[in-house]
Amino acid sequence: MDDAELDSLPKIGAPATRALHNAGYTSLRQLAGVARADLAKLHGMGPKALGILGEALERHGLSFS
Repeated sequence: MDDAELDSLPKIGAPATRALHNAGYTSLRQLAGVARADLAKLHGMGPKALGILGEALERHGLSFS
């Protein structure tokens, strides 16, 4: 798996992507260690997007807190 994946966000849908950008997250790397519950509170962030993000983090040996 290419580390370049850590420098962007996976395809999770426009509302979830906007929610992350509005909260200041522009890369997968920035989500490592962030509380999953905090991300779930973002308007537009749903369980499917959280699952995709969590799986992408796990592929790099990272996770939410």
